[in-house]
Amino acid sequence: MDLVSKLGFGCMGLTGAYNSPLSDEDGISIIKDAFNKGITFFDTADVYGGNANEVLVGKHRVDTSVPIEDTVGELKKLVEEGKIKYIGLSEASPDTIRRAHAVHPITALQMEWSLWSRDIEDEIIPLCRELGIGIVPYCPLGRGFFGGRGVVESLPAYLALHPRFRRENLEKNKNLYTRIENLANKHGCTPAQLALAWVLQQGDDVVPIPGTTKIKNLNDDIGTFALKLTKDDLKEISDQFGLYNTSELNLVCREEINEEGSLKGQRRQL
Repeated sequence: MDLVSKLGFGCMGLTGAYNSPLSDEDGISIIKDAFNKGITFFDTADVYGGNANEVLVGKHRVDTSVPIEDTVGELKKLVEEGKIKYIGLSEASPDTIRRAHAVHPITALQMEWSLWSRDIEDEIIPLCRELGIGIVPYCPLGRGFFGGRGVVESLPAYLALHPRFRRENLEKNKNLYTRIENLANKHGCTPAQLALAWVLQQGDDVVPIPGTTKIKNLNDDIGTFALKLTKDDLKEISDQFGLYNTSELNLVCREEINEEGSLKGQRRQL
């Protein structure tokens, strides 16, 4: 049985308690140093730094020095031991998905997918369907944009710095909101419901995960199931938000892992 280290590390002070919070860089540096020196027990809690502590301690991205085959291989052992049931991936490239799936069937893939983030329709969606992998779209409402955020609602400070919501881009993207608002009126629903319904009805293998802090929005999201769109409806909506409508969608670079394990830049529609 693996034992935790005799000495643990209390993480509360990293995000400020009896002191000023450290920068993420400094905090992560200390955590890594502690781990490299044998400490394997790190204490954190959601009340430390107003959730910031758990976010800092839990930061993760793909370790490019570890082949995906090794990672999934270890998860496969957990499946065989009955400790977990399924394995999923998030933000993976087609190459990574294939390599992971070859080691153990991948059950679900989480990717951003909405009316204004559709690049996964090129390769990712067909690949998932070829391999029988479920699709879990995050931000199906465009980070709240299709719910009116930044248009009919004020913009939270944390989104004001996001490329899509910067002033010059937001002004262009308001045209998109007008389009979906007109279509929503036609279907007797809200723009958010139409945007969510479009994602929901892309297939039985699609399970979007919209989030909200308001009961009303939750009820609206659930109410989306009552909205039935025909193939012609879906096409009409899709055509209004063309797959490569780059004149109105801000582009940023997404880093993905290629087969050599190094980072490559890929243009991504936002």
